[in-house]
Amino acid sequence: MIDHTGITVTHFERSKAFYEKALAPLGVGVVMSFPAREGVFVAGFGELATHKPDFWIHSGEVTHTPPLHFAFRAADRAAVDAYYAAAIAAGGKDNGGPGLRPHYHPNYYGAFVIDPDGHNIEACCHDPA
Repeated sequence: MIDHTGITVTHFERSKAFYEKALAPLGVGVVMSFPAREGVFVAGFGELATHKPDFWIHSGEVTHTPPLHFAFRAADRAAVDAYYAAAIAAGGKDNGGPGLRPHYHPNYYGAFVIDPDGHNIEACCHDPA
């Protein structure tokens, strides 16, 4: 339904590095990066297999109130676990470690991390173990 989305980040290089490390276990990386205009930088993240940017970050003043929530699809539960470990190692803050969330549905497996700007970033898998 949604083709792509984007957020503003306070410190572009810090956030770009965070997302590169956190999303790598999901097969997601920077597929496009450039200065949009003087002083504004953008990076598009997407599945490395397709090179289509689906998630964008751009530099600027963060005015999102409350912080935003994004969930990235993982191929399996091991990828959710790897995402969580990579995101924490990249400086993210725990907001719910890997595990089942049966209140969503019986096979919902997810992990939540707060990014450098306070956004709730999730990886999830809907498949049975």
